[in-house]
Amino acid sequence: MSEIELENRGREVLREIIRNFIESGEPVGSRTIAKVYSEGLSAASIRNIMADLEEMGYLSQPHTSAGRVPTDRGYRYYVDSLLTAMALPRSDRERVAEVVRRQTSLPEVLHEISRLISHLTHQVGFVVCPDHTQAVLKHIEFISLGPSRILAILVDRAGVIHNRVADTSEALSQDELDKIGKYLVSEYQGKTLSEIRESLLQAMKEEKARFDKLLSRAIALGTQFLQAQEEVDKEVFVQGTPNILQQPDFSNMDEMRRIFETFEAKGKLVKILDEVVSSEGLRVVIGSEHTDPTLAHLSLVASPYKVGEQGAGVLGVLGPTRMEYARAIALVDYISKLLSRILTAPPS
Repeated sequence: MSEIELENRGREVLREIIRNFIESGEPVGSRTIAKVYSEGLSAASIRNIMADLEEMGYLSQPHTSAGRVPTDRGYRYYVDSLLTAMALPRSDRERVAEVVRRQTSLPEVLHEISRLISHLTHQVGFVVCPDHTQAVLKHIEFISLGPSRILAILVDRAGVIHNRVADTSEALSQDELDKIGKYLVSEYQGKTLSEIRESLLQAMKEEKARFDKLLSRAIALGTQFLQAQEEVDKEVFVQGTPNILQQPDFSNMDEMRRIFETFEAKGKLVKILDEVVSSEGLRVVIGSEHTDPTLAHLSLVASPYKVGEQGAGVLGVLGPTRMEYARAIALVDYISKLLSRILTAPPS
């Protein structure tokens, strides 16, 4: 089939086959396409086009007498060249807004967003929480809990509260702790926690830190708190894994077990998502395009969300390659942009 034919008849036939297969889950025959094809081609002509598409790798034929089903290459061409962008329905936008409005903290918002994504797509919804080290400092204070124990409370620009109880090598009064907190805010407000830690480690080496008691204590407390934050793993909320069980695409129990093990191993899932999603924007990864063979029969629609220009986390949908890509893309794109706006300009 020539490029011109693919741009016309081949494209239309491929589009209709994929639309029909996404809806029914059954191999699509030429008679089915002939009923909806606008140019009135015969079933025989459509069979020839389907055979050409199969030869080019866009379709496969599960059985000799069966119709065709899309390959990963076919889905990729569909997503990149044939898919018509859709706006998220107003009812869905209102549900997203309601979820964001009624939660009182960012973790609650992210947890409910993962649940909503799953509910609206009937697939697996996930949200990877922001990297603690990339949180931007807005306020920090220390509260004395006794002679050698303090509570460190940090509020980042997104309004997330990080806290940790720590032991100190010397007794510090509340007045001293207040001064240390004010110093750290005045020096480092607007910087990420990883940037602050690097700066504190550098300051520790400087001569001034040896003679300035307040600076020395601020460096010690700040470094201790930030070191503890770096040891906190990224959290990921995953909702809707039972939806996989309802898909006819997954009947192999060994394959199901491997998929569920990946979902349960949150650290592995975060690593996979970090590898495929950059801060550039929404991505669709289809079947065999995954580097992890466990996901070879799944498609991923994912997008980063940001605080300002800084990537914060990732959210999206995981499901069979036979998914409603237009709807999944519209939903993920809308929520990621909304969440980015909220985190960049949080309520005061």
